Amino acid sequence: MMHCGLDFGTSNTTLGVVTDGAPRLAALEGSHVTLPSAAFFGPRDGVRPSDPAPRIGRAAIAAYLDGEDGRLMRALKSVLGTALIDETTLIGRNRVGFRDVIARFLAEVRRRAEADLGRDLGDVVLGRPVQFVTDDAAANDRAEAALGDIARSVGFRNIAFQFEPVAAALEYERSLDREELALVADIGGGTSDFTVIRLGPQRAAREERGADVLANEGVRIGGTDFDSKLSLATVMPLLGYRTPLLREGLDVPSWYYFDLATWSRINLLYQPNVIAGLAGVRRQARQPELIERLIHVLHEHAGHGLLMIVEQAKITLSDALTATMALDAIERGLTETVGRDRFVSATQALADGIAARIADCLTAAGTTADQIDAVFLTGGSTSLPHVRRAILACVPGARAMDGDRFGAVGLGLGLDARRRFG
Repeated sequence: MMHCGLDFGTSNTTLGVVTDGAPRLAALEGSHVTLPSAAFFGPRDGVRPSDPAPRIGRAAIAAYLDGEDGRLMRALKSVLGTALIDETTLIGRNRVGFRDVIARFLAEVRRRAEADLGRDLGDVVLGRPVQFVTDDAAANDRAEAALGDIARSVGFRNIAFQFEPVAAALEYERSLDREELALVADIGGGTSDFTVIRLGPQRAAREERGADVLANEGVRIGGTDFDSKLSLATVMPLLGYRTPLLREGLDVPSWYYFDLATWSRINLLYQPNVIAGLAGVRRQARQPELIERLIHVLHEHAGHGLLMIVEQAKITLSDALTATMALDAIERGLTETVGRDRFVSATQALADGIAARIADCLTAAGTTADQIDAVFLTGGSTSLPHVRRAILACVPGARAMDGDRFGAVGLGLGLDARRRFG
């Protein structure tokens, strides 16, 4: 049996192993080594072993965009540490537990990796954020326990955990020819995580690395939060967000829009009772035509599609000054153009929250900013200019080093699996 490292991410999943002395990522979807953390359940798909497997990754997203009858689920990791992990969701005519949904996804990841590697996978190091839930030790313990239980249920044998930024540090360390004090910033889909660690060729050979890690910190801010804030600032007002009711001083209830702008909660809005309740809101609204748009979006199960458009606008704004969103899912021919300044205004508080946690990490490590030799950046949201500026401003004298944004953690977890189990 082979050991591996599994990075089950909010947005993407990778699986790393060490072969011929070097880490590599298993192909999980065709030749792709990164797999979008998405599952699509058709009407006949389920969670029992005898049921057809759900489509996952790019195939899941394609099935949804093609208009197939079924249920798309994204950002599955975000339910860990919340009450949702022990609840059920409606898939077809059956209610299915979120644990079972995650298990089906991870079981397929394991199967595909084994097919690519030609070896069975037994022992695994699971990546985890420093904090699944910010400043809630009990919730973090529950989240880790739930993920471990799910991993065992899909056939992994010995299970260990590693903080994701520490794993990224182990991958970065392979490039070093001298010792340095590094800050690792891993800005993922659901969380931002930081490690201050001593790295170097001699240290890499040590079996025990605990003394090299000076501090770990994390906060539940990630790329999906930037999607949500951008959606609330641009798309949700087109559906009635923050518009008034006929009764003076009251607005349309905002929870509809917060759920529609949150990957893990969109499906909760597709319930018949929610749509029926919106019919009453429409009668009370001063702009009922906007509520009618919202009802149409929910009838068509178009929430994920809208948030995908917002997500793509976010990615575009990493390089361009403007992005135009085609919102035909709301109304044919409807578009919305957003400038980078508007995006930054809507999300600057998130970038500031990331920077504040870095300051906490430096303090916990007993180091000052000028002692940091390099900052290693990984995770998709490090490509956002204002996020990158906020991070680098915390350690202005450090070298900025970019890693594999989506693969560094998985590669590092593979290295850690060899250290623990090899």
